Amino acid sequence: MLPYEKYPSQILQDAVEAISSLPGVGSRSALRLALHLLRQPSENIHHFASAIDRLADDVRYCRTCRMIADTEECAICADTSRDHSTICVVESVRDVMSIEATGQYRGVYHVLGGIISPISGVGPSDLSIKELVERVRGLAGSGEVILALSGDVEGETTSFYIYRQIEGLGVKVSTLARGLGFGDDLEYADSLTLGRSIIGRQPFKM
Repeated sequence: MLPYEKYPSQILQDAVEAISSLPGVGSRSALRLALHLLRQPSENIHHFASAIDRLADDVRYCRTCRMIADTEECAICADTSRDHSTICVVESVRDVMSIEATGQYRGVYHVLGGIISPISGVGPSDLSIKELVERVRGLAGSGEVILALSGDVEGETTSFYIYRQIEGLGVKVSTLARGLGFGDDLEYADSLTLGRSIIGRQPFKM
């Protein structure tokens, strides 16, 4: 089949294929978005493309917590008004954004970059657990670590593993109050429920 039998332009086809590679975007939606872009002034399209290029080339990860940042240290870690003795451990950047949206937490974070999942081939060495342990050692036997991971089997397994790594370091270890259902992701929790879960956090129990 010739490349133009489905699309009138190879350039358009390439754009549709690129857009449809995004999660949740099918080929029809991608075509609609591509055609929408074509109706925009060229400077708008170039601005859009430039923003994506910068996302690929210029975004960094905080050297301390692994949150997305524009510089070596993210805005949260650089904020001296935050409680740096309280570290909230989360799976992803989206979880940080969800917790920040509640306005109920003033500590700092540690982004693991995933959770332990033998089925997916993800082990402890694939996550930033070693870096977390070093941060906890730096608390010198004070402070708190909040394990804010999902309540499913993989999330609980990751929490247990982390707890075993830091239990002898003298810090308080807590977990979110179970206002969240079993297996719930923080990303999909409403701000009120998540905020209450943070405020009502409980000591972590094996």
